[in-house]
Amino acid sequence: MAELQQAEHIEILDFLRRTAPFTELPEETLGQVAGQVEVAYFKAGSQILNFGEEISDWYIIRSGAVEVFRRNGDLYNRLSEGGFFGEFGLLRNKRVRFPVVALEDTLVYLISEPLFSELFDNNEAFADIVEVEDRTRLRQAVARREDANELMTSRVEALVSREPVCLPVTATAREAAIRMTEEGVSSLLILDANDDPERDSRMAGIITDRDIRNRLVTPGLSYDTPVTDIMTAEVSHVEHSQFVFEAMLLMLRFNVHHLPVLKQRQPIGVIALSDIIRYESQNSLFVVSSIFRAQSVEELVTLKQDVRACFTRMVNEDANSRMIGGAMAVIGRSFKQRLLELGEAELGPPPVPYCFLALGSMAREEQLIVTDQDNAMILDNRYDPKEHEGYFKALAEFVCDGLDACGYTYCSGKIMATNPKWRQPLRVWEQYFTEWIEKPTPEFLLNSAIFFDLEGVWGKTRWAEMLNDLIRRKAQRNPRFLACMARNALLRTPPLGFFKDFVMETDGRHTNSINMKRRGTAPVADLIRVHALAVGSRARNSFERLRDVIDASVMPPGRGPDLRDALELISMVRIRHQALDLEAGQEPDNNVEPENLSDFERKNLKDAFQILSHAQKFLKYRYQPGRSN
Repeated sequence: MAELQQAEHIEILDFLRRTAPFTELPEETLGQVAGQVEVAYFKAGSQILNFGEEISDWYIIRSGAVEVFRRNGDLYNRLSEGGFFGEFGLLRNKRVRFPVVALEDTLVYLISEPLFSELFDNNEAFADIVEVEDRTRLRQAVARREDANELMTSRVEALVSREPVCLPVTATAREAAIRMTEEGVSSLLILDANDDPERDSRMAGIITDRDIRNRLVTPGLSYDTPVTDIMTAEVSHVEHSQFVFEAMLLMLRFNVHHLPVLKQRQPIGVIALSDIIRYESQNSLFVVSSIFRAQSVEELVTLKQDVRACFTRMVNEDANSRMIGGAMAVIGRSFKQRLLELGEAELGPPPVPYCFLALGSMAREEQLIVTDQDNAMILDNRYDPKEHEGYFKALAEFVCDGLDACGYTYCSGKIMATNPKWRQPLRVWEQYFTEWIEKPTPEFLLNSAIFFDLEGVWGKTRWAEMLNDLIRRKAQRNPRFLACMARNALLRTPPLGFFKDFVMETDGRHTNSINMKRRGTAPVADLIRVHALAVGSRARNSFERLRDVIDASVMPPGRGPDLRDALELISMVRIRHQALDLEAGQEPDNNVEPENLSDFERKNLKDAFQILSHAQKFLKYRYQPGRSN
């Protein structure tokens, strides 16, 4: 019996040594605390503390998880191993302020009120940690990273230094050039006097220095040419409240150097590429510019190292996962677009229109440096295999071979435009998607998880939007399909064992590691996709989809923000691992060894995986066959 008690004392002491706020206590004090700890066990679903009842102990979670509620029943916090509760009541009137329920079978250590008060009064560092613990560790970890991104989260409005210089649609090119010289600007907004309230703005177009050079001077047109003949009519723009990095991505995506800024649907200024460069130190702008200047596949291949350097730089400058994933997706999209331009230049113009699709992480704007290529082609319904197959087969091979040479490896599952199955007319794609949704076999569900994240990157991109609308319309009305997708999304589980320890790979060269994509980001993206389909979200990015899901109140209160924080933390652990590999001169991968993580990272990563586990359990409950969602 004495040996058993001694072993229990050692186990408690070891736990306290590595758990805040006890890490701030001297060894002698820790020994005294460990000797006075009581142990209690609560089954999942049981009430641990009721509001208003007397409280005589402080609770530290040894294993399991609990939910803390406000007195009105709203979820306040969710705690797991190392979390603590009850301090608010002990520090005030010795009555429970926040009710607590066991989320799962939970073992807790109890510290009596007199001992807790002694520790609190005599140890300043201990008291400081206890007092500020009113948010989850995970939320604090994510917020800490977000706080570091002040530069990159500045609003576009901060870049607007003057009102836009404008001319009416009746002006001539000569008048435009004179006005630009007088005002010292490189662009003008062209306004339509017809102020239609249904239109987003009065902008008819934009004219830049480049337009005057390329569309007026080079062709030798008269200086009295109407500005409407040389302006860009389809104007990309940003809202004043958008982030600077979003403006940057928009410029990258459409390869433009000027963006009008709108407020309440009216232009308040124009920002130029130079403004973005002054605000953003990221090199993604220059990488994309280099991609579109490349005159051959060989020149594109030389940019592979620049892409890696750009990725590492963004990580080191504390960009968050949304920014990094978006920038890498834009760079990947630019490679596709330039390869298609080069391919058409070599093979000639396409015999019928087509749309080249990006799939998976690129379409979701969640691409990282370790990625393969997932793509497909939509062909015009006039496509005739006998006449047109040779051209599109050659174009697909040109692009996919080029992407592989540039670092985007071939898809092992052959989800590429080189596969004739994924190079089909629009009507066939519509048949594919309809059948997958109406007859959800295991193969069709796998296809849905891949192809339902799609974006048109070249050609008739509106066809991609038509397919997205078809998916959204049919999936939302099919509970059986959603239930099958939910079940499919549960096949990849977070790497946590029964006692919340990490479960690691056991074979191959990545033994004793965790695949952060297969066991982390992918399961989160899968379950968010199901919820997004259920609510009819038009978003492709997981964070944007989750925002729509939260707005639709699909998940219990608090679970959506928790999942968002979990996705951010898991993503950043994966991203930082890849950046460290690159800096060490190693080939990056998705496999992280927990032993190489800090105690802080390990603890928060466990919290994030636990949140994912609970989200999967809710997914299974919500989307059941025959259940109305």
